[in-house]
Amino acid sequence: MVDLESEVPPLPPRYRFRDLLLGDQGWQNDDRVQVEFYMNENTFKERLKLFFIKNQRSSLRIRLFNFSLKLLSCLLYIIRVLLEKPSQGNEWSHIFWVNRSLPLWGLQVSVALISLFETILLGYLSYKGNIWEQILRIPFILEIINAVPFIISIFWPTLRNLFVPVFLNCWLAKHALENMINDLHRAIQRTQSAMFNQVLILISTFLCLIFTCICGIQHLERIGKKLNLFDSLYFCIVTFSTVGFGDVTPETWSSKLFVVAMICVALVVLPIQFEQLAYLWMERQKSGGNYSRHRAQTEKHVVLCVSSLKIDLLMDFLNEFYAHPRLQDYYVVILCPTEMDVQVRRVLQIPMWSQRVIYLQGSALKDQDLLRAKMDNAEACFILSSRCEVDRTSSDHQTILRAWAVKDFAPNCPLYVQILKPENKFHIKFADHVVCEEEFKYAMLALNCICPATSTLITLLVHTSRGQEGQQSPEQWQKMYGRCSGNEVYHIVLEESTFFAEYEGKSFTYASFHAHKKFGVCLIGVRREDNKNILLNPGPRYIMNASDICFYINITKEENSAFKNQDQQRKSNVSRSFYHGPSRLPVHSIIASMGTVAIDLQDTSCRTASGPTLALPSEGNKELRRPSIAPVLEVADSSSIQTCDLLSDQSEDETTPDEENSSNLEYAKGYPPYSPYIGSSPTFCHLLQEKVPFCCLRLDKSCQHNYYEDAKAYGFKNKLIIVAAETAGNGLYNFIVPLRAYYRPKKELNPIVLLLDNPPDMHFLDAICWFPMVYYMVGSIDNLDDLLRCGVTFAANMVVVDKESTMSAEEDYMADAKTIVNVQTLFRLFSSLSIITELTHPANMRFMQFRAKDCYSLALSKLEKKERERGSNLAFMFRLPFAAGRVFSISMLDTLLYQSFVKDYMISITRLLLGLDTIPGSGFLCSMKITEEDLWIRTYARLYQKLCSSTGDVPIGIYRTESQKLTTSESQISISVEEWEDTKDAKEPGHHRSMHRNSTSSDQSDHPLLRRKSMQWARRLSRKGPKHSGKTAEKITQQRLNLYRRSERQELAELVKNRMKHLGLSTVGYDEMNDHQSTLSYILINPSPDTRLELNDVVYLIRPDPLSYLPNSEPSRKNSICNVAVQDSREETQL
Repeated sequence: MVDLESEVPPLPPRYRFRDLLLGDQGWQNDDRVQVEFYMNENTFKERLKLFFIKNQRSSLRIRLFNFSLKLLSCLLYIIRVLLEKPSQGNEWSHIFWVNRSLPLWGLQVSVALISLFETILLGYLSYKGNIWEQILRIPFILEIINAVPFIISIFWPTLRNLFVPVFLNCWLAKHALENMINDLHRAIQRTQSAMFNQVLILISTFLCLIFTCICGIQHLERIGKKLNLFDSLYFCIVTFSTVGFGDVTPETWSSKLFVVAMICVALVVLPIQFEQLAYLWMERQKSGGNYSRHRAQTEKHVVLCVSSLKIDLLMDFLNEFYAHPRLQDYYVVILCPTEMDVQVRRVLQIPMWSQRVIYLQGSALKDQDLLRAKMDNAEACFILSSRCEVDRTSSDHQTILRAWAVKDFAPNCPLYVQILKPENKFHIKFADHVVCEEEFKYAMLALNCICPATSTLITLLVHTSRGQEGQQSPEQWQKMYGRCSGNEVYHIVLEESTFFAEYEGKSFTYASFHAHKKFGVCLIGVRREDNKNILLNPGPRYIMNASDICFYINITKEENSAFKNQDQQRKSNVSRSFYHGPSRLPVHSIIASMGTVAIDLQDTSCRTASGPTLALPSEGNKELRRPSIAPVLEVADSSSIQTCDLLSDQSEDETTPDEENSSNLEYAKGYPPYSPYIGSSPTFCHLLQEKVPFCCLRLDKSCQHNYYEDAKAYGFKNKLIIVAAETAGNGLYNFIVPLRAYYRPKKELNPIVLLLDNPPDMHFLDAICWFPMVYYMVGSIDNLDDLLRCGVTFAANMVVVDKESTMSAEEDYMADAKTIVNVQTLFRLFSSLSIITELTHPANMRFMQFRAKDCYSLALSKLEKKERERGSNLAFMFRLPFAAGRVFSISMLDTLLYQSFVKDYMISITRLLLGLDTIPGSGFLCSMKITEEDLWIRTYARLYQKLCSSTGDVPIGIYRTESQKLTTSESQISISVEEWEDTKDAKEPGHHRSMHRNSTSSDQSDHPLLRRKSMQWARRLSRKGPKHSGKTAEKITQQRLNLYRRSERQELAELVKNRMKHLGLSTVGYDEMNDHQSTLSYILINPSPDTRLELNDVVYLIRPDPLSYLPNSEPSRKNSICNVAVQDSREETQL
C-alpha cells in the first residue's frame, strides 16, 4: 500500500487559517484574478430595461399605469366637450380652435408630458440599431400627435385652445391593454385561453372604432348641425348596425368623408378580427379548451386518458359509468392526444352527454394539459391502453408513461390502469386498481373449458343491468335469461344488513343458505374488518362476525330494496315444502319440517370433486316417504367436515396403483418453480416430479425420449384442449395454471396442446415444462393438416385466441374477419367440436356460426336491435354464441375497471373466481352436472340446501341447455314414402311443435327449387294417399332438405378423412354426423329458489378451499418437487 499522506504536499503558509483571518502579505503578489459576472446588467440602461421590460411584475405595473393615463386623457376630452358651449356660425375656425379652460389645459399637458416621456424612454430601451423602426411605429406616431401640441402650448400660449385629437388615445389604451394581458400571463405563470384574449381584443377594437367615430363626427359637425355626443353615438350605432333611419345625418363634406373612412376601416379591421376569432374557436373545438378551476373545486369529475378514442370505447365507458345513481353528478373529462373523431363529436353533441363530458385534446405527459384537465382535483383517473395497436408492447409502454406522469403530477389522485401484457404489470404496481387484459383473457378461456360459459358468467356479473332485457320477448328462456342477467355483486356490513344481521355467530354456509331461502340473495364471500383479503365461500368453519363485510349476488343492493313482512310470511309458507326447519339441535335428533319425516343421515355424506351425482337417501323406506335433505348447521360439526375433505379422493387416486401400468406418471402438488413474468400470483398446482426436456414438449416431433408424432399416438385418456394462438405470450401461462390447479382431480386433467404460429421462446418452455400433459406444436388453424396432427378430431375444446397481427385494420370491424372465417371453417369441418373464440369487437359475434337464412337468428337480431333502442348495455347478450359461452371479447371486461370506481372489490373477486389469485381459505369456481340420478333434488332451493349441508358448496347459477329442434337421426333418412307412412305413427306429435327455427315453412322458403319439386312430388302421391297428402309433402320436403345438408357434410367428411389417411392418422375418432346446432344454451345467475332443475343442467359452484379442511397433522404426500418447497407451501395454505 502506498502511503497517501506522503503523496499530498503540505499546504503553503498562506493557506493557513490564521493567515485567512489576519491576512497575508504575499496575497498582493498572487497572480489570480477576481472575475465579476453579468457586468452588462449593471449599466444604467440595463437596469432601466430590467425594471420597465424584463421584470414581469414591474412591467405589468408600468403597463397598467400607461393604460390608466390613456383612459384619463380620453375622459378629459369628453369633459372638455361637455363643458364647451356650442359655437355660433359655421366658420372653419371652429374646427381648429376650441374653448379649453386653464385647469383642464393643465391636466392635459401633465398627462401629455408623462405619456411622451414614457414613450421616448421605452423607445430608447427597446432600440436595436434601427431608429426609423422606432419612429414609424403607429403607437409612437399617435403619441406624438396627441402630446407634442400640448407641450408646444406651454411655450406658445396662443396655442392653448388648439384642437388636439386626444380621443385617438383610445387606440393607445387598446395597445397598452394587450401588452398588459401578456405581462399578466407572464407574471402569474398561467396561460389563459387564447379565445379569451381574442374576444377581448375584438371588443376593444369595436369600442375604439365607435368612440373614434363619435368624437370625430361630433367635432366635424361643429360647423354643421351642432351634434352633441349622444346624437353622435346614436348615429354611429344606427350606421354600423346597417339600419340607417336617416333622422340624424352629417351635413358637412368633412364629416361625410370621415364617416366613409371609418366605415372602410371597420370593413377591413373587424372581418380580420372575426376571422381570427373563428379560427381560434375551431381550434378550441379541436383541443377542447379548459376545465375551469372553479368547476373543479365545486364539482366532481374524473379524467379518462386514452391514446385514441373510439366510439365503442366511449359509449361503453359512459354507459357503465353513469349506470350508477351516485355518479349522475360527476363530469367526465377526456384527455386524448388525437383530434376528436367525427362519430365521437356527433355523440358528444347529444344533450345527454354534452352537459357531462368535456373533451380536451392534449397529452398526459404534459403538465400543462394535466393542469387543463385539473388532474390534481379529479376524483379518479382512468388510463386505458389501445388494444388495436399492432405492437401491444409499445402500447403498454405508453400507458406506463401516462401512469407515471399522472402520479408525478397528482400523487393523491386514484389511478385505474388497464394494461395489456402481464410482464408490464409490475411497472404500475403503485396504481390503485390494475386490470391486465391477457391475464383475465386466458384465465377466462381456460375456465370455459371446464366450467362452460364462464366468460359469459363473468361478463354479466361485471355489467350494470336492471334485469329488464328480454322481458318483452315471447320466449320463456329469454325472459329468464334476461331477468337473471341483472344480478350483480354488492357488499354490506353484516351488522348493518337486514339480509345477514341475524346470522351473526353462525357459520358462513348457514348464513348463505338461509339468506337465499329468505331473501333470494346469494352470499358468496366475506372480508374481516382487519383484513384486506376477500374470502370466497370460506366454508362451514367460518363464523360470521358483526363487523364482517358480506359480498352477495342480487338484482339490486340492499339499500335500494324494500321489505314487506306480509310478503315474507306468504313466501315462507309456500317455501315450507322444500326448506327444513330449525337446526339448533344435534344432527342425530333433527326432525325435518317436510311433513313429519325424519331426515336421512346418509345425506350428510360428501360429494367428491369428481362425483357425477348427488347422494340419494337410503332405499329402506323409499316406498313410505319421499327423499329429504339434511339441514344446514348453524355451527359446523367436526365429524361432518371431516367427511367433506375434497382432497381425500385425490389422495386416494395418488396412492392407488394404476391398473394400466402408468405409475411412472406420478404428479406432485406444489408451486411452479418458474414464472415467465414478474407479478404472477403463485398457485398450488399439479406438477411433474422432474421437468420435461424441451424436445418432449413438441407434440408432432419425435425425439430420443419418445417416438410419437401426433396426438393420437399418445393415447390420452381424456380429451384434448387445443389453444390456437399466434405467439406463446406470457399471458398463455395463465391458461395452463387454472387447468392444473391442485383442486382439479388428477383423473380429470385434460391434455393441453398449444397450436402456435411462431415457435415459443425458451423462457416460456422453462415455465410450462413442469406441468403434466402440456405440449406445443407449430402450426395454424388455416392448415387442415396441422389441425389433424394436433388431435382436433378427439378434442373436447378448441380455443381460438385473437391474433395480435390482425387486431388493427383499415376498417375497424374487419380486424376479426380472418378469425371468424377460420372458425366458421372449423365449425363446418368438425361440427362436434366445442369452439371457444375470442374476438376484438363484440359486434362481430353475430357472425359466429353464421347461417344466412336462419329465421331464428334473424329474430334474435331484431331482438338485439330493440334492446339497444331501449338503452340496454347488454343488447348482444341474446346472441346464441355469447349466451352459450362460445364467443368472447376482452373489451367486454373494460366495464370491470369502470365498475371498480364504485365497487373497489370487483377486480379482487373476479381474480379469485378465475383462479388468478389464490388466498388461503378462499374457495374456487367449479361446476357439477345434473344427471338423471340427481333429479330427485327437483328445485334449485333444495340443491342449495343439499350442497351447503354436505360439501359446503355455494351455488351461484345454472348453465342450461335446451333442445332447439327435432333431433332425428339423419343417417336413417329414406326417400321411400311408404317408410314415412309406416314410421309417422311411431313419432310423438309433440315433436312437430317446435317453436324455433326448424319450422317446415321456413326451410321450404330457404330452397324454392326444392319446394317446387316437392310440391310436384306431393301431387303425384296424393292419388295414393289423399288423407295425408299435405303432411306427406311437408315431410318429404324436410327429408330432401336433410339429404341435401347431409350430402354437404358427407363431402366435408370425406375431405377430412382423406387428409387423415394421407397423414397416416386413424379415422376412427372422427364423428362427422354429430351436430350441436340443435341446442341453445344460456346462463341463469342466482335463479329463484323455486326454479326447477332439468337434465344436463350445469351448476356453477364456489367450493371451499380443500386445504382449509386439513387437520393440523396433515397427511404426508409422497410426491413433491422439493421437500422445502412443499413444506413451505403447506404452511402457507394451511388454516
